Amino acid sequence: MDIEQIRGYCLNNKGVTEDFPFDEHTLVFKVLGKMYALISLKKWEEGEAAINLKANPEYALELRESYGSIRAGYHMNKKHWNTVYLKEGELKPELIKSLIDHSYEMVVQGMTKKMQSKLEEL
Repeated sequence: MDIEQIRGYCLNNKGVTEDFPFDEHTLVFKVLGKMYALISLKKWEEGEAAINLKANPEYALELRESYGSIRAGYHMNKKHWNTVYLKEGELKPELIKSLIDHSYEMVVQGMTKKMQSKLEEL
């Protein structure tokens, strides 16, 4: 998947916005203000295409053991975040989309009932 496909897929989820809260190079996708995906545009342009995604801790470890291109989250809480490297050709688009969906769902599950209700109303 290229960056525009990933961006479009991330933005297609309910309640998602994008911004650059850290610097002009780190694109962050948020659901109701909570981060669920991060992409370093600078690294992407340098040929190191990757996306940071949240994951259930056990699933995060399972993914790292199963795929060489999925590693502990770069500059993130390594228990809850993975960095998914995309240029290595190991990962199919369906898996990447599934990992994006899982990250989104993990963030939504961690929200208060009030926030979840607000999301459902959108």
